[in-house]
Amino acid sequence: MLEVKNVSKSYRSNTVLTDVSFHLEQGECLGLIGESGSGKSTIAKLILALDRSDSGQIIVNNVDFSQLKGRELRKARRHVQVVFQDPSASLNPKLPVWKSVIEPLENYPEASPSFLKEVRNEKRKMAEILFEKAGLQSGLLDRYPHQLSGGQRQRVAIARGISLQPNLLIFDEPTSNLDVSIQAQILNLLKDLKSEINMSYLFISHDIATVQYISERIAVLKEGRLVDLFKTKDLFSADRHPYTKELIDAALE
Repeated sequence: MLEVKNVSKSYRSNTVLTDVSFHLEQGECLGLIGESGSGKSTIAKLILALDRSDSGQIIVNNVDFSQLKGRELRKARRHVQVVFQDPSASLNPKLPVWKSVIEPLENYPEASPSFLKEVRNEKRKMAEILFEKAGLQSGLLDRYPHQLSGGQRQRVAIARGISLQPNLLIFDEPTSNLDVSIQAQILNLLKDLKSEINMSYLFISHDIATVQYISERIAVLKEGRLVDLFKTKDLFSADRHPYTKELIDAALE
């Protein structure tokens, strides 16, 4: 589903990524972990073609995103969606949240997600179905972002993220601003949605416990370099990179 091949990126004299390579299988959740400044969010921006790498390739569903421009890039982006850390930054404060949820469907009228086919021309009904899938009550449809809790806003962002039934959904620190009980609810929701809709996840976080819970495999970034890549069940293996062990020890303190 996703191949990142020998990707490097610098901003002026600051090298952010150096020769990073990994892949993501269809239906898999790959956790990408590292400290702040390790290059995690830069990778997300490059995959979304919000920025361009200096070298290397980013291939999504057999399409080389690093070569796409204009109309072709817009068409391909339909299949890759993202949920950011702060949902307030991606929700229009002047719109009731149900309208924000269906914005991608209005931008891509040719898209016909399997779970929305029967109501594809009924905007509010589509929002109701997406709310239900994200575990939100329909009574919240007409609320504005500031009228919702942090967990509810993140569920709205998730509802919008799945609206086009993307092949790949990127999560950039989606639970870091939430308290522990709400984090668990969101992670369980994401697990259920991945199975139900058959999406692939790239889950970016600095929290190794969160990544361990949701991911089948884990990739570890340190100062822009991929230093470890392994199945989650092998997290505590003696073969782990010293930096991975540092992250584990820090989480256990």
